[in-house]
Amino acid sequence: MPYLHQIDPIAFSLGPLKVHWYGLMYLLGFAVAWWLGQRRVRAGRLPGVDDNAFSDLMFYAMLGVVLGGRVGYMLFYDLPVFLHNPLQIVRVWEGGMSFHGGLLGVLIAVAWWSRRHRLHFFDTVDFIAPLVPAGLGFGRIGNFIGGELWGKPVAGTVFERLGVIFPRALPPPFAGMDPATLRAQYDAGLLDAFARHPSQLYQATLEGLVMFAVLVWYSRRPRPRYAVSGLFALLYGSFRFLVEFVREPDPQLGYLAFGWLTMGQLLSLPLILLGLFWLWRSRTAPTLMPEAR
Repeated sequence: MPYLHQIDPIAFSLGPLKVHWYGLMYLLGFAVAWWLGQRRVRAGRLPGVDDNAFSDLMFYAMLGVVLGGRVGYMLFYDLPVFLHNPLQIVRVWEGGMSFHGGLLGVLIAVAWWSRRHRLHFFDTVDFIAPLVPAGLGFGRIGNFIGGELWGKPVAGTVFERLGVIFPRALPPPFAGMDPATLRAQYDAGLLDAFARHPSQLYQATLEGLVMFAVLVWYSRRPRPRYAVSGLFALLYGSFRFLVEFVREPDPQLGYLAFGWLTMGQLLSLPLILLGLFWLWRSRTAPTLMPEAR
């Protein structure tokens, strides 16, 4: 029997202020990245960088994630709305963040920070790449809790037992039903046909847990320049491309070509190619050795 998603997206309230799980997931992701990054800094994995400089890097990276993610979403996924009302870009509370936009924002922040500290851009990128998957994983869990970015229907497939019924994805007359009435419909088995892939959890597992484990393991000892960045790009691009086959395309875009190509896949293809190129280039690149502490 599929699972009925009725999770309250609000974790708790402080008077009129409502704290959403999605925001807490972002904070958890940053906390894990900060903790792991400090361990790597204190191990001398980024020569010449102390805790204060690393704190600056994390601050600029966080700005890059938020600003780049929002700008990227409006440009990649909602351009007509942005052109009609540019101020829509500041309405972050209405949702809409793009990983690819956030990645560009982080890379711009890293380039600026690296220049200030006279470090090679890719030495910094290699350093922070293992810190990113935690945020990706927690972010996707936040998407699941919020009941957004769901997958395609599982009815008639081998994935039926994994199905989740997302109330916001239900058609009339079930759409908009109060939770108690919807639960009664679910108990009667009337919603089973609308179960969908929990694609958010697939992405949390692949882009979060698996990438975190692989990149932390791979970077446990010094690697040639470009290698860690290349592995990150290759893994993320590949995982995202595959999960998009079971994820519902953005309704305002639909499929871009061939009856299956989504914007997420189109944006992930360059990452796959860049990942392969950087891994190839790393074969003859120098290796940044840890600084004795």
